[in-house]
Amino acid sequence: MTGTTLTVGGLLAALLVLVANLHPWYTGGREMKQLTRFGQGFLAAACAAACPGGALGWLHARSGAVANGSGESVGAAAAGTDTGTRLATGQLVGLGMTGAIVATLVVFVIYLTYKGAGKKDRRRLLGGAFVGSVFLLTAGVAGALSWLPGLLNGIGDAVVGAAQGAGVL
Repeated sequence: MTGTTLTVGGLLAALLVLVANLHPWYTGGREMKQLTRFGQGFLAAACAAACPGGALGWLHARSGAVANGSGESVGAAAAGTDTGTRLATGQLVGLGMTGAIVATLVVFVIYLTYKGAGKKDRRRLLGGAFVGSVFLLTAGVAGALSWLPGLLNGIGDAVVGAAQGAGVL
């Protein structure tokens, strides 16, 4: 995956989507189940961010370019300032073949959830995926989730081991 540099404008775009998703929860009953779909989208984005290439890695990298373009336009229009300043970048590294199986399965299951969801839940899923993908381009969030590729690899190793009969008898 080629690294995408996130700008302050891209961060603004992600923060706007985050606030738009958190506002109904905050002003409502503040039930955690209201954040479930957003969290699922964030999880899918984190799994995609762990992928070093392929379609999932490309989508993750592309989210930064989309966020930068839209966020810089909004920042310039709303505040009249230049929001093109680049942020410190980060990425999740270390995903192996077995971890890729798990990452792909997680994204696929969340995609199936998306297909069966209503209009509001679909928007929340997409919002979570967008915010997660953009935030994972930053050094801070990528650093905080640096354990994820190892976890995915460990689960994948266990799945492959079980499929090969390791530890069955």
